Amino acid sequence: MESSIEIPSSPQAPSYTTGMFCHLLGLALFLGIPFGNIIAPLVLWLLKRAEDPFVDDCGKEAVNFQITISLYFTLSAVLIFAMIGIVLLPLVVIFHVIYTIRASIKASEGRYYRYPLTLRFIR
Repeated sequence: MESSIEIPSSPQAPSYTTGMFCHLLGLALFLGIPFGNIIAPLVLWLLKRAEDPFVDDCGKEAVNFQITISLYFTLSAVLIFAMIGIVLLPLVVIFHVIYTIRASIKASEGRYYRYPLTLRFIR
């Protein structure tokens, strides 16, 4: 009796690009678009999530990270009054840029990526 094991297909090159853009769109915040870091990857994810599991994963991860980073920005802004935010806010900006770019690079290589210190709102 033959047994067949389904091996999940690896993502294809077009889904690598879409996954990469799910992550990169988080930088829309720096274009001056309020909540652009959440809205842009959310829209792309909602439009493309059914096409490929890789894109679905990248989109969820990107949106979760952008929501979390927005909470960190808000907390840092509030803590400016306690002088802690003066140091914390630039660190959050650097953290945001570095890990968004890192995730984008991993996605462009077809590799799944998990952001550190991220709350999982969407599972």
